[in-house]
Amino acid sequence: MCGIVGYIGKKQAAPILLDGLSKLEYRGYDSAGMAVYDGKMIHVQKSAGRLKTLDEQTHGGDTMPGMSGVGHTRWATHGVPSDINAHPHYNTDETIAVVHNGIIENYLKLKKKLAAKGCKFRSDTDTEVVAMLLDYYYHGDPMEAIVKVMHRVEGSYALGIIFADHPEVLYAVRKDSPLIVGKGKDGCYIASDVPAILRYTRKVYYLQNEEIAVLSDEAVHFYNIDSEEIEKEQKTIEWDINAAEKGGYEYFMLKEMNEQPKTVTDTLNPRLKNGDIVIEELGMSDEEIRSLRKIHIVACGSAYHTGITGKYVLEGLSRIQVETDLASEFRYRDPIIEKGTLVIIISQSGETADSLAALREAKKRGALTLGIVNVVGSSIAREADRVMYTWAGPEIAVATTKAYTAQLIALYLLAVKFAKIRGLLDERAFASMIKDLKAIPAQIQMLLANKENIQRFANRYLAAKDVFFIGRGIDYAISLEGSLKLKEISYIHSEAYAAGELKHGTISLIEEGTLVTAVSTQEDLYKKTLSNIVEVRTRGAFVMAVTNEDNTEIEKAADYVIYLPKTNRFFTNSLAIIPLQLFSYYVSVGKGLDVDKPRNLAKSVTVE
Repeated sequence: MCGIVGYIGKKQAAPILLDGLSKLEYRGYDSAGMAVYDGKMIHVQKSAGRLKTLDEQTHGGDTMPGMSGVGHTRWATHGVPSDINAHPHYNTDETIAVVHNGIIENYLKLKKKLAAKGCKFRSDTDTEVVAMLLDYYYHGDPMEAIVKVMHRVEGSYALGIIFADHPEVLYAVRKDSPLIVGKGKDGCYIASDVPAILRYTRKVYYLQNEEIAVLSDEAVHFYNIDSEEIEKEQKTIEWDINAAEKGGYEYFMLKEMNEQPKTVTDTLNPRLKNGDIVIEELGMSDEEIRSLRKIHIVACGSAYHTGITGKYVLEGLSRIQVETDLASEFRYRDPIIEKGTLVIIISQSGETADSLAALREAKKRGALTLGIVNVVGSSIAREADRVMYTWAGPEIAVATTKAYTAQLIALYLLAVKFAKIRGLLDERAFASMIKDLKAIPAQIQMLLANKENIQRFANRYLAAKDVFFIGRGIDYAISLEGSLKLKEISYIHSEAYAAGELKHGTISLIEEGTLVTAVSTQEDLYKKTLSNIVEVRTRGAFVMAVTNEDNTEIEKAADYVIYLPKTNRFFTNSLAIIPLQLFSYYVSVGKGLDVDKPRNLAKSVTVE
């Protein structure tokens, strides 16, 4: 969840580290720090708060000369956000500096042992234990010390390490936390994610578990945990560098919402060929698809909400039984995996710790696994039996928008393809669905154009204390994501409920003036949802309804209505979520909050 960047080369390191960290601040912004070797010793500067504080303290890095170093932006796990707990961490003699993303699970045991041998700890972090343990094992050979530490520590880690005795090299280590290595004309780099180094190089290597990278100003060498040198394939990043910048928008979230028409197009187009759906990366024969007996969809957060939509869409179209699980629950509930089971793991980053663990559990139990991910070369992409990329491009805002939308499209494609192969869609119905899928980008663009009206409405609810979202079927899945968007960036308490559950206790929470957002896109459920709207209005609620353009009857009960263009009933989530994203965004902006970096949250959840 933290962000790591490192550099060794021909230029001053600190400005490069600060620039890289600015591209990783979505991974954590409780504190930030840098360690730079100036030719004589390692200097560390770190501070609690946003990266801006560190930048100001070092005058943009000018006060920290040196051509090698590591930097870190933190999402706190062990120890409160503070100057002391910020990374990098030293050994006692301040000759080894470490930055770390992940969690050292046995750090207390190690800390107790090291303390008994005289180590004096300054912080409450698990990372300082790594620095002290490196010092304990170091006798002039950094690789020997690093390997011994790897054998002793338990948990997840991506490490950037510099040794004062060996200033000509920078070390990087990875286990279950993402880390990439870049090679450019002016030096070599390490980073938690591509945007941090995209300005400097497009040539990268993806470290895999228990691999070590040794970087100099001109070369990179890779080793396994047995200190054996290994060869790694260099990858070229094809992203447009502007995709990782704001491009004139006030916030990344607004930019990424407006990129959704392109995101849908980019995810659809490679799979729509000559009037058919061709998902080559799926690698399943028609017979294998026909023999599927069950699908598990496993994910976290917003990806889990796409999975709930996927349950309705896959079951409704392909008539395959689907279970949707939170990844953190799937891996611990002893799931039943029978022959003919497909497990779909959904993750934007492809590094989500619980989702990755669930993937490994599913494979261990014999399931065929499919990863739906956005990041090429990520852990889930590499470890799943099959991978389906969403092609959403870099998503920087912590609150996902375009990646969520792309995941929906991927699930629609699977559902429609499975339905056709299983003989549940004739050619006319299949062609109609293809037509509706192709229309989604333009329909999203039309909804985005209505942002001023939604902004005016949002401004009325800046002081709201509680907001409720209700819906039935797919509309319930939409409500879950709409509610999450609001709470995570506006800090307003918000809950989503299946509308049919209102009478079972929930309706007691409705007070005079409470905002209730009612989603009603499923034609066969219009009347049922309408009765629920009447129930909450009778108790004083103000109702914002999101519904299809043909459902004008809802105006009799709702106070404010947002109409959606007509689409297939299974695809309505892709349209209904747009006004809910905009509403949440404008509430957050109206409250003066940092939309892209909501408190206590980070983009890529790489720890349990």
